[in-house]
Parts: sequence; C-alpha cells; structure tokens
Amino acid sequence: MFGCLLALLAVRWLRRFLDLPTRMPRLSYLLGRIWVPGVALFALCFLAGWKADLGDELYYLFVYVVGAAVLVRARDYRPARTLLLALAPLALHAAAELLTLLIGSLSGTFGSVLETAQGFAVIWFITFVVLAKNQKKRLEAERLQHEEEEKARCQMEAQNAELERLVAERTATLQQQTEELQQALTELKNTQAQLIQSEKMASLGELTAGIAHEIQNPLNFVTNFADVSAELVQELEAEQRSPIRNPELEPLLLQDLRQNLEKINHHGHRAASIVRGMLEHSRAQSTERQPIDLNTLADEYLRLAYHGLRAKDKTFNASLLTELDPAIGPVEAVGQDLGRVLLNLFTNAFYAVQKRQLRQPVGFEPTVRVCTRRLPTGDVQICVHDNGDGIPEAVRQKVFQPFFTTKPTGEGTGLGLSLSYDIITNGHNGTLTFDTEEGQGTEFVVTLPGAA
Repeated sequence: MFGCLLALLAVRWLRRFLDLPTRMPRLSYLLGRIWVPGVALFALCFLAGWKADLGDELYYLFVYVVGAAVLVRARDYRPARTLLLALAPLALHAAAELLTLLIGSLSGTFGSVLETAQGFAVIWFITFVVLAKNQKKRLEAERLQHEEEEKARCQMEAQNAELERLVAERTATLQQQTEELQQALTELKNTQAQLIQSEKMASLGELTAGIAHEIQNPLNFVTNFADVSAELVQELEAEQRSPIRNPELEPLLLQDLRQNLEKINHHGHRAASIVRGMLEHSRAQSTERQPIDLNTLADEYLRLAYHGLRAKDKTFNASLLTELDPAIGPVEAVGQDLGRVLLNLFTNAFYAVQKRQLRQPVGFEPTVRVCTRRLPTGDVQICVHDNGDGIPEAVRQKVFQPFFTTKPTGEGTGLGLSLSYDIITNGHNGTLTFDTEEGQGTEFVVTLPGAA
C-alpha cells in the first residue's frame, strides 16, 4: 500500500509539473481519479486471494502506462518527452516484476537481477527528472523573457508614437538638409564630369601628339620626293631643249620620275590613313561592338603612344617589342574604347621606363613589349609589359581606384586606369589585371571574351 501511495503522489506531482489543469483540464480531472482503479484492483486481489505484491505490481504498471499515455499526449512540451524517457526503465521493471510473480520459478533465477535493475531504474528516473526540471526552468525563463520582450515591445510602440510626432516636427528641417545635400551632390557630379572630361582630353592630347609625330614621316617623304621629281622634270625639259639629245637619258629620267610618283602616292595614302584614324577617334563615342583587328590596333596605338612621349621629350628612346599572334582573328569590341585603354596602358608603360631611365641613365635600356594571344578557352589576351621600377606593394590595392595616381601633381588625373578598368570589365565583360615586381617591371593583362 505504501508503494501505491507513492504512485498517487507521483501522479499528483506529474499533474502539477505539466500544468495539466491549464493545458488539459479533462485529462487532469481523470488523473485525479486514478485512485479508483487502484481500489478496485486491490479489492479484486483480496476477493481472489491473490498476493498483495501482485496487486502492487499491477497497479504500478497501470500507473506507468497511464503516465506514459499522458506524456505522449503532452509530447510537444519538451520536459514531457524527457519524463517519458525517465519512465521507460521503471515501466519495464514493473512488467518484469509482474512476470516473475506470475511465474514463480523465475523469482529465484532473476530476483537479484531485478533488484539491481530496480536500483538502476530509480537512478535513471531521478536523473531524467532533474533534467526535466532544468528544462522546465529554462522554458519558464524563456517565457518570462518573452513576456519582458512583449512588455518592452508595448513600451516601444508607445515610444514610436512619440517618435513619430518628433519626426513630423523634424521633417521640415530634414527636407531643407536634403535639398542642400542634393545641391552638393549635383556640384560633385559636375566636378566629376569635368575631371573625366579632363582625362579624356589628356588621352586625346597624347593621341594627337603621337599622330602629329607619326604623320610627319610620310609628309617628309612626300615633300622630298616632290622636290626630286621637280628636279627630274627640269632635267627632262633641259634634255628636250638640247640640240644634242641623249636617247638613253630620257627613259631613265622618266623611270625615276615614275618611281618618285609611286612613292609620293604611297606615303600620301599613309598620311590619309593616319588622318582618318584621328577623325574616327575624335568622333562621338559609339557603344556598338564591331569586329576589329586586335593586332593592328595594338601596334598602331603602341607607336602613337611612343611618338606622343617623344614629342614631349626628344631625347627619349625605347625598344618596342611586339609578339602578335597572327591567328588571333577579329575580336568583337568597341574600337574607340579599347583604343583608349591601350593608349593608357602604353602611355603608363613608357612613363615608367622613362622615369627609371632618368634615375638609372647608365646600363638601362627602356623596353615596352606588347603581345596578343588566344587562350584555350577561346578568350583573347593583350599583355603590356615594361621594365620600369614596378608598382610599390603599399599602393597595389589602389591602382584601379578613381583619382589615385603615383604621378606628380599636374602629370596625371588618376582616372586613366580607373576608366580603363570600367571599359574592360563593364563595357566588354572582360578582366584587367596586373603583375608587378619592384625594380623589375609591370605587366598589365587585358582579357576579352570570345572572338568574332
């Protein structure tokens, strides 16, 4: 009977622990009457002459089964699942005890084992009950925290209402500040546009200087051959007026005159092509991609950049190396934009080798190399290498930042590489990278996707 009282107390504790009157009032009411089956069971044992231990074990098992059913119903509550694990060994022990009572021959064989198992089941039960209580404390703490948060939320809503009133009062001030900031932003955009235009004009100046120097060569040839041709015409006229004419001289003079006219025609076409290139560069920018000869473009802008620098410094000389893949084929690109990128890269390369030559006038040969190649992926690359001083490690992360430049004030806007990076990455879906070593030089690599 003492064990039955303990079972009833455990059921009462379970009702309170799970807060069943609130969660499951009907089930709590039925658990409050769990003593009725116990009385009926003990009455049956008394009338049938069964052993009292048999009635105790039957009642224990009944209580465990009912408790397990209740815990299964409340399984959404985390401590209930823990108590279900705590109850399992006790229920198994009760079933084993009942089996040994029904089969008397098993008592002697498994008696000591069941006593040990009972101790283990009790320890197991106590351990998991402690765990369940800790879980309940945590859940209770979370509930209290949630209530505090809900209270804080209500207070925050009240504060928000007050803040809305304050915001309404500040709207006029903020509007005024917004207008001032908008005006400042407009001025900043105008300044930025002026700087970008300045960089474009600087690029155009470099190109124009190179073109002027480049066009001077064919014009000199035209002038020289025209002078020589005029002298030949004079000799021919003198021969025709001579009373004693040399029959072999006139064909020779005419042949030389014809060769001079051919050379004048050739160099005239060369000058005309340079002028056409200059006109194309000066036209409004077009964003339409067209197939272009990458090798020709790289070679022309290499020489234009070189002559542009020589127009400023007649004493400067450098070795120009080209490794142009003849099988690279036409590439879809915006010719003017790509030409601006190449001009920037070549100009920077010549500037780097010029500065190193000024610092190291003896034993240093300025060299700028450009190479083109097709990758196995189908992409094409343009590599511009110089043997200047290289880029210091401290500034390598800033190379493509707008307005950053290592040149002295007045020699650069800091937008050349930034605009080049934007043209290649955003305008052509390519990449612009560099590899540098201090004291050895720098190589910029332009990678363009696909081919025409």
